[in-house]
Parts: sequence; C-alpha cells; structure tokens
Amino acid sequence: MTFSSDSRTQMEWKFSQVFGERPPGEDVHDVDIISAIGFDKSGDYLAVGDRGGRVVIFERKDGKLLNQKRSHRELELMDFTSAWHPDFQYKTEFQSHKPEFDYLKSLEIEEKINKLRWSATPNGSQFILSTNDKTIKLWKVKEHKVKKVKEMDPYPYVNSENALLAERSFITEKVTSSAVNGNHPEWTEKMALSMSLSQDIHSEITDIEDTAQTRCRKVYAHAHDFNINSVSTNSDGETFISADDLRINLWNLEISDQCFNIIDMKPSNMEDLTEVITSAEFHPNHCNLLAYSSSRGFIRLVDMRQSALCDHSAIILQDGDSHELKSFFTEIITSISDIKFSKDGRYMLSRDYMSLKLWDVNMDSSPVATYKVHEHLRPKLCELYDNDCLFDKFACGLSGDGLLFATGSYSNRLCIFSRGIQSEGITIEASRNPERRPLPQGASRTRRSSLSNLTRFYRQGHENSSSDRNDLSCNLYSKLLHLAWHPSRNLIACGAGNSLFMYYA
Repeated sequence: MTFSSDSRTQMEWKFSQVFGERPPGEDVHDVDIISAIGFDKSGDYLAVGDRGGRVVIFERKDGKLLNQKRSHRELELMDFTSAWHPDFQYKTEFQSHKPEFDYLKSLEIEEKINKLRWSATPNGSQFILSTNDKTIKLWKVKEHKVKKVKEMDPYPYVNSENALLAERSFITEKVTSSAVNGNHPEWTEKMALSMSLSQDIHSEITDIEDTAQTRCRKVYAHAHDFNINSVSTNSDGETFISADDLRINLWNLEISDQCFNIIDMKPSNMEDLTEVITSAEFHPNHCNLLAYSSSRGFIRLVDMRQSALCDHSAIILQDGDSHELKSFFTEIITSISDIKFSKDGRYMLSRDYMSLKLWDVNMDSSPVATYKVHEHLRPKLCELYDNDCLFDKFACGLSGDGLLFATGSYSNRLCIFSRGIQSEGITIEASRNPERRPLPQGASRTRRSSLSNLTRFYRQGHENSSSDRNDLSCNLYSKLLHLAWHPSRNLIACGAGNSLFMYYA
C-alpha cells in the first residue's frame, strides 16, 4: 500500500441519499435511533440496526442485477469513471431482538442492536449476525421471486367441463333445470364471456417481483456475563468472535451451544481490575490473527496458533511518543471505542474520544499518524463529564485503498481525513445540503495514563464550570456515532438519530 498526498485530499463529497429523515421539530423516538451499520463484502447490501431491535436491509439498484447484464468491457469502464453515483433501495426488514428479563440476575436486557456483521454467502443467500447485550443471532436473507396478481378474472376459463359444472351446487346437491334437448342456452353465453375475459386479461395477470425472506438460523446465547460490544466474522467463513467487557469467545457458525474462550481478562478479585475490552476485530486475510482494544488505550494483536488462551501472547500497540501531563480525564478520553483493519491488514485505525490514530501493525511504539477530532472540546471536559458525553463511543471507518479515514462528531458532523495531511480534514453536516467546513487545527498529541478509568469515579477537585452548552460550539444532543465505509468505493453511510445519510466522492 502506497501513501501519498494526491488528488484524493481534494475530493468533493456529495450528498447521495437519505432514509428516515424527519421533518424539523419532530421528536425522534428512542427505539428508532440507529445503533449499528454495516456493508457486506461486495458492497451491494447495507444493514442498519436500531435501538428497537430491528434490522433494515438496503440493496444497490445499480448493483449485481445490472452488472450481470453488462459486458466485461462496460464493467471495466465503470471502474474508471468518476461519475459513479450509488443508488440504494429498501429491500426488507425484520425484528431481530425483543426486550427480555433475566430473572436470576433481576436484569432487563434491551433489544438494542449493538453490532451487525455480514457472513459468508453460499448458494446465493446472505447471512448476517446481529447481537444485543447478551444474545447473538444468525439470520438468513434469501432472494425470493413473487408473482403478484394485478387483476383477477371473475369468470376464469379453463375448459368446457368446468364451465358446465359451475352451474351445479355440490353443497346443496341442487341441480338447475335443463332444456328439453339437454342444453342450457346461458352456458354458451357464459363460456364465450369467460374466454373473451381471459384473453383480455392474460397479459396483465402476473408480475414478478424480487423480495427477501428472512429466517433465524442460529441463536448463540448464555455465553457472556457482561454486555457484548463486538462481533467479527473470520475470513475462513466458518467462525466468528464475540467480545464483552472481559472475555472474547470463538464460535463456529454451525454450532450454537458451544464456544471457546480465547481471551479472559477477569481477575480473581474484581477490585484488581484495571482495564476492560472495548472492541475486537478479526484480521481480514489471516484467520489466525485478531486484534482487540482496551479502555487503557492499548491495542493487542494475538495469534491463535500460539496458545489456546491468548491472554499473554500479544503484541501491544501503544502511543509511546506522547508527552502530555496526566489528568483525571486522561484515563477516560484515551479509551478506544472502535478499531478497524485496512483491507490488506497492514494498517489499523483506532478511535478514542479525542482523535483518530492510524497504526502500522509492524510498529508497536507509536501510531503512524494522529488526527485530532475533538481537540476544541478539551477545555470543556468538565461539562462533558457531567452530562456523560465524555463516555460517548464513536465509530471509525477507512476507505478500501486505506488513504481516507472517517469518524463522527457532535452536531451530526462527519469528519473525513486524508493520509499524508496530518491534523487537517473536512467536516460534513449530515443533511441533504451538507456544509463542508475545515476541521480545527490539532494540538499536541495526548498521553495516556498507565491506569485506566473503568467506572465513573466521583470527581474531586473539579468545580462545575459556569459555562453552558452554547459555549461548546456544537450540539451535544445531535451526535453521529455510527458509520460504515463501502468496501471498494468512496461511499460512506452514517447514522444521525433515526436517519441514514449516504455521501459519495
């Protein structure tokens, strides 16, 4: 992968589509807020989960169906054209999870979809993993052609016998009177009418329509004591991992009642707990490698071939070049909320509260680049802590070629950075008419603490600031937490409230 400062840095991002946009002033129900987004490997399908436990699937109109009709030459020309404008349409939706109650622990289990991951697609079917806090489900989404009847012939004509038998009542065994010669004059009229109607309607009776059927194939339950924060499918097409705060389990897609614990960070005494797992991801190409991040700002790379329990055989990526004094908030803002591998697996993108960091997996001492996202909020950390915004978990994404990176922010802003231009980028407001703004210039890198903040400690020595939300220069009620980058095109899907926005370049 070659990184350079080229014309990609000057890309013009344009609004593509929006689904679920609400009129100004209309209240948004909590169950409708988007909580997970994910493209499939081909990029022809997009899945969106919400807090109400629903999963909605969109399909590209200009996707595989049209590509099948084009010649190889036409497809090659499409790859090089700059006027590619994606167009997605609603395909289907289903209720993945419902509210539950754990009577043993007196605990309510929300239906909110935490993660969505597409799986292998044998026999033309799509499989998708969805999870809430405790239970993972595997859904099969299959194409189905349906014949729809536009008009129904009130006198269907099949043959003369059916037309004659229609005059006999087999329920009452009553037979109408017949003519002396055994013929009914009205039968001839009705048969002629049936024949004429069937001939007129024949060309409009049926219409073939593509739909999708969803069915739950597997339920992977009772394997996590803590809330599930990550699900990642393996490149072998047979296994996947699920991660909660302290453990990572390895599953086989075909076996729902058994899993293997490969990471266990739970200490014998919970008072000795120093960090928790925040995200986990399989390597895109090597089925034996995976990475997981922690609340201390570390990323660990493990090889499952070295040990059945991968706790102590990890390469740790950490920022060793930071030189900032520690503070009460340092332990919170350095917690990594999301990690993503590049397509070739050489680089990794991580998101903490303040910044995006790009890592070379062969360099564990410091990130390759750091991009400031919330540096302008550093003087307001006290207010952000008081209203719990400091604990918001923002996702990240990177383009298929690894040259562009994206994440979300407050005021429904999408932040896009380019490799080679550090601390510079653009923001796009999630709306039909996005405004492109330069990001504020970044300051020095942050330094993470050797201690982690696992709970919301009572803050001492920090008095409440007299400033209000208006001093933050952003709307904390509107936040763009979830996004996904198309696997091969410069297309970003992001969720702002209950609306799904798409932008392309």
